[in-house]
Amino acid sequence: MPRISNLFFKTAVVFLLVGIGIGLKMSISQNHDVIGAHAHINLLGWVTSAIFGGYYALNPAKAASGLAMAHYLVYTAGVAIMGVSLYLLLQGNLAFEGVVAVSSLITLAGVLIFAWVLFAPEGSAARAVPAE
Repeated sequence: MPRISNLFFKTAVVFLLVGIGIGLKMSISQNHDVIGAHAHINLLGWVTSAIFGGYYALNPAKAASGLAMAHYLVYTAGVAIMGVSLYLLLQGNLAFEGVVAVSSLITLAGVLIFAWVLFAPEGSAARAVPAE
């Protein structure tokens, strides 16, 4: 399996654990104010990252591109920052509104990089890098 697939799958499981932790916290406290952060972490972090990992596993030539790693780094950073800042914003820390906005744009940039990888013809997405 390509290295990028493993990275996406491992990161997805970390997001899953965080999402479950937030879900348990909400359930135990009966306070669901942060449900938006819970949903974003689970859907963008767990589900979408796992789908990206599966895509790259099925397309090893595209997984070997430099853009695949850029996709991973930009997307993962965006979702991680968004998850934390959205959680804090929903707890009433309004100072994090701008951070949520910027991290959402970073996440979008990650998705746009993936779209480029997906729609680019084989071999043209970026210079292939050796698989590790």
